[in-house]
Amino acid sequence: MLQLRTSAEEESSCEISQLRQAVFQNNARLLDEMLCQEVYRKVINCRGGWGIAGTPLHAAVSKGHLSCLQVLLGHGALVDCVDVKAQTPLFAAVRGKYLDCVLALLGAGANPNGNSSNNCSPVLTAAREGNAEILKELLRHGAEVNSRSKVLLWTSSARVSSGPLYLAAVYGHMECFKLLLLYGADPDYNCTDAKLLSSIKQPKTVLEMCLRHGCGVEYIQLLIDFGANVYLPTLILEKSTKQNEAVELLLQERGNPKALSSQCRLAVRRYLKKINKIQCIEHLDMPTSLINFLQHKAVPVTVL
Repeated sequence: MLQLRTSAEEESSCEISQLRQAVFQNNARLLDEMLCQEVYRKVINCRGGWGIAGTPLHAAVSKGHLSCLQVLLGHGALVDCVDVKAQTPLFAAVRGKYLDCVLALLGAGANPNGNSSNNCSPVLTAAREGNAEILKELLRHGAEVNSRSKVLLWTSSARVSSGPLYLAAVYGHMECFKLLLLYGADPDYNCTDAKLLSSIKQPKTVLEMCLRHGCGVEYIQLLIDFGANVYLPTLILEKSTKQNEAVELLLQERGNPKALSSQCRLAVRRYLKKINKIQCIEHLDMPTSLINFLQHKAVPVTVL
């Protein structure tokens, strides 16, 4: 049975509504003036009354109103406050594709992984939407590159299909796919998690899922280059040239040992990932040519 709100709650709801109205109007000056008053400042992190999902900060981010976001943060808004779905303002900024808001929130110390109670994550959202700029900023700020959706863990078929690397592949976002691998995404995702393996009889690797979805030879080549186990997938030939070309590449890789230079690169990258320094490769004290090699960048050809 619904309870009637007290006059104090009604008053607070009114103040929150006024803050939200200023935010939706993108009136940063008015918002600043309001938050200089204690009566408004005390409700800055409140979600409001019935039907209000998030805080004023969520409202600012949902519209991409950077100036209002900055005013709210300046007056003490909690950068990692959550709405009724446990979504942080950063999650909303990523979902709305507002890069400037993402940068402002990360700069203010927002958790790049969002809230652990949320079913999704900023990285999963950016990978699915193909927003490479936002994805790169999240990864640069330490977001978990092998993030896993909680919703997709309910069924065995979906459990092996989750993860940002998989989403980037099946939605055709090559730039995001490569970014994830560069920042240490596990090319054998779903086959190295002991807890998952204990409940899944035949886990599907990203490599196999790419073959099944006909993602193209370029995706297969990247997975091979970044150390995917080429002996894990169960090969299923499809009647498509693209699929057959990808399978042929995989079979060819199975028949040839990986070059020593490639094995060395993989070993260095695995160690950097282990010590949580994979995102710092470009700042290592070593020749530029070696840094480019570790980042899988093509060596420029000098014309004599």
